Amino acid sequence: MTQATTTTVRPVGAPATGDPLLLADNLVAGYLPGVNILNGCDLALYPGELIGIIGPNGAGKSTLLKALFGLVNVRSGSVTLKGEAITNHRADSLVRRGVGFVPQNNNVFPSLTIEENLQMGCYQDHKRFADRFDAIVDLFPTLGDRRKQRAGSLSGGERQMVAMARALMMDPSVLLLDEPSAGLSPVRQDEAFLRTRKINKAGVSVIIVEQNARR
Repeated sequence: MTQATTTTVRPVGAPATGDPLLLADNLVAGYLPGVNILNGCDLALYPGELIGIIGPNGAGKSTLLKALFGLVNVRSGSVTLKGEAITNHRADSLVRRGVGFVPQNNNVFPSLTIEENLQMGCYQDHKRFADRFDAIVDLFPTLGDRRKQRAGSLSGGERQMVAMARALMMDPSVLLLDEPSAGLSPVRQDEAFLRTRKINKAGVSVIIVEQNARR
């Protein structure tokens, strides 16, 4: 990982203390044999934090998120969640353990309604849907009003909102966001960042990848 930096937002009066919620230690990872994208990458996310990973295309930002979420093979180093080893665990296992992930592209099911997309977020525990749907609508009231609308008819910013909401359906303690502002207008970018802060203030620790440091 090269030319990427991290910034951290913590709740006022709540410095990072105790053990990290999510910890990456000396990660080496990549896609092709013998080609490493991450080389000795370290990261610590504490409860209540919002961490931004900022850098240009090709710096390894998205690869780091995918390595944390079990989508890229970690060749050496370790990932722990609440002190338990989760290195190279399957993504579905990590969802059950409290990690949510929102990819940059193709992050909704366009032929399904908003409600059906959110149901997919609870596919491992359908009994939780009603309670979690109510909690999500409290965060994003628009989704309740438009629950029967197909996701394919939504704008880019609205799709990002649905993707975030689906990742929250299993009530994660950690949310990984891969460039939620990509392809959006400046106004929609601001809305995406406001939603991210709102999620963080609701008690979810967040790691967000972005190119645009100024925003």
